[in-house]
Amino acid sequence: MSGTDEASAREALRSGDLTIIGRIRSASNATFLCEATCSDEVVHCVYKPVAGEQPLWDFPDGTLAGRELGAYLVSTALGWNIVPYTIIRDGPAGPGMLQRWVDQPGDSDEVEPEGPDLVDICPPESVPPGYLSVLRAYDHVGNDVILVHADDRRLYRMAVFDVIVNNADRKGGHILTGVDNRVYGVDHGVSLHVQDKLRTVLWGWAGKPIDDETLESVAVLGEQLAGPLADQLREHITADEIEALRWRVGALLREPVMPGPDRHRPIPWPAF
Repeated sequence: MSGTDEASAREALRSGDLTIIGRIRSASNATFLCEATCSDEVVHCVYKPVAGEQPLWDFPDGTLAGRELGAYLVSTALGWNIVPYTIIRDGPAGPGMLQRWVDQPGDSDEVEPEGPDLVDICPPESVPPGYLSVLRAYDHVGNDVILVHADDRRLYRMAVFDVIVNNADRKGGHILTGVDNRVYGVDHGVSLHVQDKLRTVLWGWAGKPIDDETLESVAVLGEQLAGPLADQLREHITADEIEALRWRVGALLREPVMPGPDRHRPIPWPAF
């Protein structure tokens, strides 16, 4: 997509008329597929109204949309653009998060995805080449299976991003491969908490050193957190949560090793 097309799409999301196409019923909170229309531009997007957020015992009510936007701001500051374009605006059910829809190859009946998914389950003897094992378990009929994910640079950056934003819900279904061959992460409403809540299916690099190129991006994020980025985040998360974010960035720079699953419930369930 050209820069002009991207600018037009973002303008449609910010100021276009929103029309609800349908509800995404697999989501735990009220989540709608919408069209944003501005002049001749029509853009598909996901709309999550604050009024439709389900109360959680460990996250303050009404803060999930702000955390989604906060995750987008961190992703952008890193230069990795993992999170699709995200804003908060008024919609048919009141203020909420609006995020650009990720078009995937499997969305068309004419295009069938080939090979295993980036995150998948397979028999122990059939782990695909280039995949990392995460967890051995049993399926619904008692067969031995292994949760795996691709040893893929795009996923690796997402795993580092999840450590930084303290993502409590990185399921396989929250990892989307776009028709542009980029890998996107969605559903970051339970992130950026003060307490350690990292839950992810991307544990394949646990204990591995973080490479210098990745650390350079993390260092740039740390510098931005000392300036305007903190002001942007302050509109959506607390001062303590911003300070915890700074601490996690600093911890990665001081000890550049991917953490391991040494905490309670390290993998979200269900994993997809």
